[in-house]
Amino acid sequence: MSPKLPSLGSRELISILKKKGFIFERQSGSHAVFIHPDGRRTTIPIHGKRDIGKGLLHQIMKDSGISADDLRES
Repeated sequence: MSPKLPSLGSRELISILKKKGFIFERQSGSHAVFIHPDGRRTTIPIHGKRDIGKGLLHQIMKDSGISADDLRES
């Protein structure tokens, strides 16, 4: 059984993405797009201090190639 994912807000997740080499590309409304030099791309919703839902967090992890361990380390 895998440990639970941490609860993260958009600011915390963006900080983790930047540490992993992602660069802010553009923002459309409340959605910011980040790209990695190797071509990976993901969109982060920016909704104040609300945490990102588990399903969306899984999709962002899949898109960006970031593991649950990467999220826990930060």
